[in-house]
Amino acid sequence: MAKNPKEESKKIKDLEQFYKDPENTTLTTNQGLKVNDTNNSLKSGERGSTLLEDFLLREKITSFDHERIPERIVHARGSAAHGHFELYKSIEQYSKAGIFTDVNRKTPVFVRFSTVAGSKGSPDLARDVRGFAVKFYTEEGTWDLVGNNMPIFFIQDAMKFPDLIHSVKPEPNKEIPQAASAHDTFYDFISRTTETLHNQIWVMSDRAIPRSLRMMEGFGIHTFRLINDKGKSHFVKFHWKPKLGVHSVTWDEAVKINGADSDFHRRDLWDAIEAGQFPEWELGVQIVPQEDEFKFDFDLLDPTKLIPEEMVPVQIIGKMTLNRNPENFFAETEQVAFLPGHIVPGIDFTNDPLLQGRLFSYRDTQLSRLGGPNFHQIPINRPVVPTNNNQRDGMMQTEIPKGQTAYFPNSLGGGCPHLAKIAEGAFNSYEERIDAKKIRTRSESFNDHFSQPALFYRSLSPWEQQHVAEAYTFELGKCLHTPIKERMLWLISQIDVDLAKTVAKGLGLEIPKSIEQPINQAIGADADVKAQQPSEKKNYLDQAPTLSQANTRFESIATRKVAVLVADGFSMKNFKKMQTTLEKEGAVVNLIAPHGGKVICDQNMKHAVDASVMTTESVLFDALYIPGGKKAIEALKKEAKFLKFINEAFKHCKAIAADEEGEDLIDETFVSKYKQDAAILINKSPADFVNAMAKHRNWDRMEHIKNIPV
Repeated sequence: MAKNPKEESKKIKDLEQFYKDPENTTLTTNQGLKVNDTNNSLKSGERGSTLLEDFLLREKITSFDHERIPERIVHARGSAAHGHFELYKSIEQYSKAGIFTDVNRKTPVFVRFSTVAGSKGSPDLARDVRGFAVKFYTEEGTWDLVGNNMPIFFIQDAMKFPDLIHSVKPEPNKEIPQAASAHDTFYDFISRTTETLHNQIWVMSDRAIPRSLRMMEGFGIHTFRLINDKGKSHFVKFHWKPKLGVHSVTWDEAVKINGADSDFHRRDLWDAIEAGQFPEWELGVQIVPQEDEFKFDFDLLDPTKLIPEEMVPVQIIGKMTLNRNPENFFAETEQVAFLPGHIVPGIDFTNDPLLQGRLFSYRDTQLSRLGGPNFHQIPINRPVVPTNNNQRDGMMQTEIPKGQTAYFPNSLGGGCPHLAKIAEGAFNSYEERIDAKKIRTRSESFNDHFSQPALFYRSLSPWEQQHVAEAYTFELGKCLHTPIKERMLWLISQIDVDLAKTVAKGLGLEIPKSIEQPINQAIGADADVKAQQPSEKKNYLDQAPTLSQANTRFESIATRKVAVLVADGFSMKNFKKMQTTLEKEGAVVNLIAPHGGKVICDQNMKHAVDASVMTTESVLFDALYIPGGKKAIEALKKEAKFLKFINEAFKHCKAIAADEEGEDLIDETFVSKYKQDAAILINKSPADFVNAMAKHRNWDRMEHIKNIPV
């Protein structure tokens, strides 16, 4: 039958119009199937496991996973190192995993740290979540603990991950901004997806701009299971506690560091290991018995919730040390493949819907990035134990499988490779009873979106709270659409009214008394809207002091960098005394002079200059020392940048020490008005300077710093 040209022409025009004006269209799959829920994966009951048959989840995640080749879509910018893990004490009552029971082992590890949102070439000091992924090469196989430096995630269901990342990535029409969340699409999504608010306030805190990769915590995020040799299950959350404490920089510093040294974190990690200052973390576990699953006011399977350490203490069970840099960045740091699905007997999954989606997504991503199913043969990904199976061929095959058979069962191959018994260390999934409807929804126990952000904010010190308010003000100030800012102000007011008032004042806006239901767009079209709204805020804990960096470790200045301001004629006596003390404590001393090359002290000795003042910035150092010497100080006074160096160090609340004539240089700066400051040490002992540095910053200084002219 002949086609009607007019009808064909109309269809083409309708299709062209659709692509020109896609508004008011219905969401569909790539095959045109209409979709009424793109926020929840298909589960076996509200709190059940995600089902393999969920073709909507697989299409959405598969499309997302293959968007970019070969750079990682997220966690593209990374730094890594080799090391080992040692167990302090056996926890065989909880897990049969050898890594948790054998205290005589030294398990090799490879750790990759990364930012999330930026591209491979983005700067290190972006305000962002940091990836903290550990590959354990155990005697039972490889275990990957793939986490972040924050204990919770933005979303509750893996179905939302493409939406989250699409919102935070550069806006697709103009590819701006890079490695930044301060823009409209991100806050449009955040303000309509209130499950994100807990992770969002962590990102607004100093946790999002760490001083060093060596000075940040790591978390497994999800609730996992530990299984002992009797088959008993306990829930567990994993924590990495840095031996150097948890420390950050200020936002003003972060912006300047990105300009002065965009590789600041990468360089810091590399240099520390090369200098023998090996980074260390202790591994801690929070254990919850299976029978206590429902005793909390929050759901253990909700990845946007943490278990406060004040409710379930962290048991420290071992230590990880990083002691070797990669030999080749691409072969190791770039090609390493972490998969949450890599576990060993004694560890198992829960029905956390974000974890369930990650079990599919990570393998799918590596297939795209690394050329096929044989990425486990790349040296950095190889287990330390032999592998035997019937998997064959495929792209990038580097091994030569032998024998006639590649199937099981067989007789021609002698039945090999044969099945292992559980008693021989075979993996056996935890037997969990499932009796539920197949359903695409989310448990109502996940609806509490305000209680834990409020707990986090209440637990912060005043200076940390001020930084959170400033971060929200900066980020929302970059948004161009007033309705988005108003929605965010209302949501922040549900977390803390005073915080919202501070941010509103900075934005020049009023806090709305109400807004349209905040997540009407974040649920299925036919879902029960009322049931899916955030529940009322609870206060099940007044404060959790462990959430504040004000309560971290402050006893060490190891690897801290001290800028020593010198010129010809500087006091060798004072310098030598301070240098000896600082280096004994593990600090790094750098001479900063008006020029490069050599500088001559008052004892006519030549010293190598580490950097001229024009090639470095105060933000790259943790503290400042001026050893004095009349001739040197007169020379330093003539260089305006040395005065800026001192003012800026003061503005960033750092310790500053000066001996003898060094005070004259201080008197040329804004700092002269505040010499009674606890971290301004004039003619004090090196031990006093060490103690001031160990406190990281003198945050009591913050009331003065806004007036500093730098």
